[in-house]
Amino acid sequence: MSPSSPIVVIDSGLGGLTVVRAIQNVLPKEDIVYFGDTARLPYGSKTAATVCSFVEQIISYLQSKNPKHVVIACNTATALALQSVQHTFASLPITGVIEPGAKAAVIAAGSKMVPTIAVLATEATVRSKAYERAIHRRRHHARLLMRPAPLLVPIIEEGRTVNDPLVRVALQQYLEPLIRNRMNVLVLGCTHYPVYRELIQEMTGKVVPVIDSAQQCAEDVARRLKIAGMLHGQNGAGSLSSFVTDDPERFQLLAPRFLGMEIDRPTWVHPEELYAPVMPPSPVRLSQSA
Repeated sequence: MSPSSPIVVIDSGLGGLTVVRAIQNVLPKEDIVYFGDTARLPYGSKTAATVCSFVEQIISYLQSKNPKHVVIACNTATALALQSVQHTFASLPITGVIEPGAKAAVIAAGSKMVPTIAVLATEATVRSKAYERAIHRRRHHARLLMRPAPLLVPIIEEGRTVNDPLVRVALQQYLEPLIRNRMNVLVLGCTHYPVYRELIQEMTGKVVPVIDSAQQCAEDVARRLKIAGMLHGQNGAGSLSSFVTDDPERFQLLAPRFLGMEIDRPTWVHPEELYAPVMPPSPVRLSQSA
């Protein structure tokens, strides 16, 4: 890897493009490779073993891109697979979205003695207790409200907008118990959810900070690359290339909702291409601080 190597961003579908957008804002010179596993989403209803195998396959497939950093831009995959893939690909810097999101939530909670921090997430992320561990490491006495929202990712991947009555009904169902329990902070524990962030903020009220971990994740990546001396020094804006495992035309159509710009047609990767044996990279590691 070198400073000119790309940053790889992985997600189950479209949601990780919110992380790509944040990285582009913070690191506009960087080349980014995005992989959306659209044939096998949602990850939120799958077992840890299945999600781990999917993420390992994708990272192995993308090693030919010689990435300098891999971001697992999916809360479910971060919760279930991050430690495993960090071990499997020990020479490759790999980070996720949960730790930056948890840090931002604790900061947003301010000086309250026992803040109530709510997390809206997939069923798998809630079951993993990853947010609970990450938040309690920073704020021992925080009260956590974990709320699974299994309908949201499929609704978002269908392309439904905030004007769709089904979206408002689903959000009301998931948010009402959190509002009733007087949450002080709400964490959007899935990178798909920021598509509805403005509506969520409207429904929760402006006094409740709504944390989107994409920005914190991008800043974390920037810090790590700077420490490692791996920031791209090229002139001009970096590039974005995308890979998907199903329906590239639809991905191209919906991507601007998440990214804020048009994209080129993604490269289609048949899932069978991913089922080759996982091949870790050669053991050459650049030191990076956590």
